[in-house]
Amino acid sequence: MKQYNLGIEATLEIIGGKWKSLIICLLMAGRKRTSELQRSIPGVSQKVLIQQLRELEKDGIVGRHVYNQMPPKVEYYITEYGITANEIIDLMCTWGRSNIKKRQQQGEDVRLLESESK
Repeated sequence: MKQYNLGIEATLEIIGGKWKSLIICLLMAGRKRTSELQRSIPGVSQKVLIQQLRELEKDGIVGRHVYNQMPPKVEYYITEYGITANEIIDLMCTWGRSNIKKRQQQGEDVRLLESESK
């Protein structure tokens, strides 16, 4: 039996880490192929991306659709259950934007790329 001291532990187990929240955020905008996700997440290797996608799939957050064609085509999407994480991901994005503004006001050289801002 798995036990948690706090509910946030269960949340972080699923969406924590360097890449999973980014993957979820990108997929909230619509279905994406592995190559599209990799281009949108600088620094992630294909191996790690696929590993993270598989973990999110196992946890029911992400689904995968394999098209019966050559060459093979695979698209990832947010499941109905995964959509329930949208609120927390949006809150994380909002908090992150506010944090960047605060740090800029304190003189730190930090910026949010235009393509990421809402």
